[in-house]
Amino acid sequence: MNRLSSRPSVSLRLGALALALAMAGCSTLRTPYERPAAELPAAWSTTPAASTSAAAAPADRWWRAFDDPTLDALVDAAFARNNDLAAAALDLRRAQLQAGLVEAAGRPSVSGSVSAQGRRELDGDARTTRSFGASVNVSYEIDLWGRVASVNDAAQWEATATEEDLQAATLSMAATVARLYWQLGYLNQRIASAEASVAHAERTQELVRTQYQAGAVSSLELNEAAQAVASQRASLSALQQQRTETRHALALLFDRAPGAGALADVLPQEPQALPDLELPPVAPGLPAELLGRRPDLRAAEARLRALLADADATRASYYPALSLTAGLGSASTALVNLLSNPYAVLGAGLTLPFLQVQQRQLDNELAHTAYERAVVQFRQTLYTAFGEVEDALSARAELAEQGARLLQSLQSAREVERLYEVRYRNGAVPLKNWLDAQESRRRAEDALAENRLAQLNNQVALYLALGGSI
Repeated sequence: MNRLSSRPSVSLRLGALALALAMAGCSTLRTPYERPAAELPAAWSTTPAASTSAAAAPADRWWRAFDDPTLDALVDAAFARNNDLAAAALDLRRAQLQAGLVEAAGRPSVSGSVSAQGRRELDGDARTTRSFGASVNVSYEIDLWGRVASVNDAAQWEATATEEDLQAATLSMAATVARLYWQLGYLNQRIASAEASVAHAERTQELVRTQYQAGAVSSLELNEAAQAVASQRASLSALQQQRTETRHALALLFDRAPGAGALADVLPQEPQALPDLELPPVAPGLPAELLGRRPDLRAAEARLRALLADADATRASYYPALSLTAGLGSASTALVNLLSNPYAVLGAGLTLPFLQVQQRQLDNELAHTAYERAVVQFRQTLYTAFGEVEDALSARAELAEQGARLLQSLQSAREVERLYEVRYRNGAVPLKNWLDAQESRRRAEDALAENRLAQLNNQVALYLALGGSI
């Protein structure tokens, strides 16, 4: 009797389950994503126009364009050893695991229990009664309004954004290694020039001292020569300190404490000067679509989509949520009877959070405001990226022109120094004129070296702005 009366109830519950599963496909609360509109020209203003539309080049190992095997090996070593990159990789792993947890939460959950009980009468009866029980329960939320899917989407987009963060960190790390490597070469070049200047100033001082002892010059010239030596030694000391700091900064990129010999295995031979090579050319007609390679922009857009999914999940959370539960269990006097007497229970629970009208409105507006703010920030980030490309392209042309003029200035300064030396040795001009000419030549050398370093760093800035080689 009892068995017959239970069948309609089970049938009704199974029917309710089928209806709920059918309704799960009717999600209407997920907002289609549209990329924020931004007014960008098709190409940058400082590049020559191409005869045909240029295709976006894929991001690659842009530092290899400088054709420096030492730099290539240094960048590879940083990728393998850098702590910041290791932390970014762990952040990615954590985001992926979190996305996996969110996805698993949307699947049916299964739980089970096993119990055992023994009983013996106190009236002296030696018989013991034992009973065993086991049950399995399944619970599942029917995603009627897409809340579960939106939560899962948000977690997946955040994981995607974190992956792009790792790519951005990798790109930035390569740039930092290149800049410090060239800074080291620049400082070694400057130090070599400063050491030569100190030696030259000391020789000049000896010459003036000999002339002073012979009565050919006054103490004024003698003190001017001594001042020049002291000034050149001070400049040399400052450059040596800068080189030490650059070595320390470079060592920190390779998971080691700064100190003597910290770079011995990754950089056995320091660059002694800046590379004398022609910078990689810029292809004409670079399309603005190249910005799409930048990992920081891709990360920003992924987080924008995550916020949109969060807003959808918040909105859907205030609609009725239907959860289904099912149980399979047995209780008997022997555990071996578990499979012979199963019973099943199917239930459905309906929650009605949409009755919280004020809370729903505030939560929805809060989520929507966060998304709209992210839209504004993404648009600004895109414009900033475009400006970075324009600045790098403009600086490339200006720095090249400045470099040509600085080279002419250095050539003239060297000739002026030579002429003043000849005139001073012939007694035609005072010592100060020759010392001033030496200082002018040194400033011209320094300016040309600084310009060369600026051109190299600007090329790196262009690669960063475009997300890869060009």
